Amino acid sequence: MEPFLAVGEILKEKGHQVICTFPEQYRSLAEDSNMEFASLGTKFIEMLDSDVGKAALGGSGSRLKKILAYIKLAGKQTEINKELVNKQYELIESEDPDRIVYNGKATYPIIWELDNKGKTILVSPVPFVHYVKNHTHVAFNSNFGSLLNKLTYSLANFGLITTVKITTKWLKMKRKITRKQIKKALLSNKVIYTISPSLFSKPDYWDENMKVLGYHEHNKEINWQPTQDLMSFFKKYKNNRILFITFGSMTNPEPEKKTKILIEILERNKIPAIINTAAGGLSKPDKFESRLIHFVSQIPYDGILPKIYGVIHHGGSGTTHMALKYGCATMIIPHIIDQFVWNRIIYNKGAGPKGIRINKITTKNLEPKILELINNSSFKEKAEQIASQMEKEDFREELYNSIVE
Repeated sequence: MEPFLAVGEILKEKGHQVICTFPEQYRSLAEDSNMEFASLGTKFIEMLDSDVGKAALGGSGSRLKKILAYIKLAGKQTEINKELVNKQYELIESEDPDRIVYNGKATYPIIWELDNKGKTILVSPVPFVHYVKNHTHVAFNSNFGSLLNKLTYSLANFGLITTVKITTKWLKMKRKITRKQIKKALLSNKVIYTISPSLFSKPDYWDENMKVLGYHEHNKEINWQPTQDLMSFFKKYKNNRILFITFGSMTNPEPEKKTKILIEILERNKIPAIINTAAGGLSKPDKFESRLIHFVSQIPYDGILPKIYGVIHHGGSGTTHMALKYGCATMIIPHIIDQFVWNRIIYNKGAGPKGIRINKITTKNLEPKILELINNSSFKEKAEQIASQMEKEDFREELYNSIVE
């Protein structure tokens, strides 16, 4: 949600009317920013939070179990996607917008672009969606060599074009739209990567319609106050290297097991840590007491990260940027798709050790990684250098002009 709320606020400040269309579960995010809201319903997020969704996206068990979970999820997703597409269509047709700023998961804006050239803007907080030399498309997460790497982008585009064609059938459109027309719309529309150039810079061979315009957050009034227990925790360990551990909005089928692994490592090595249970990817054990570990269920990152030495997290784009914004040494435990890319970027930038995917962590393989995160001071130094670079970035005007021109 973060880059879209931020973009919406920039447009609203310039006098434009902004309508946010998100899943119903995120209504308050738009309304708290004083923007209009149009609901996409609850089913999509409910699907991701289901047992099948957790198994597919959270990662657990064998590769076969994960594949079976993906198949079950795809079966559920068809009807939900039909509903999402129809809601997009109805809203856009009724509002007749001047511009559509959309996420890669939305398909109707691509069709709308055919009759409204230059009026759609794809915003992606995820790198490697468009061709970059020596990298596969983000969905493939590997390195097959230059020729096959390039082919992965063609395969991804083929899949997207097919999805858009299916969308035209769901909408029962009388007009026949060809694959060639869809491909042309995809290649010519505006693309804005809301990523800090200190982490991912624009390749010099990209066209002018594609830009990397920095990380953007929406304005937040932080009325949050730490509890007395949390204040006491910070006071007690003010001279220690405190870790913050969160899996954000990610879930997994074994939160108790994952949390137990972390607790064992932290307590054995006397590392103070704050664990955020958030969406349920981690959980506080019953009757748990520890002077070293403090559990929270929700906490604003802006309020806590300035006091933190290092962060262990799932590797979402927003959390990755936030951790580095405050100069925190970082280790990623990737769950899905782009999180594996952020894991490599953090490692290659020298801001932290290379993390282990969620379904592969054990006490034996995770412990040395956490100790490396804490004890290798170069990670902290590099994170602080990146924070300094990010502080100097200001792309608000260029982002605005890229949308409205």
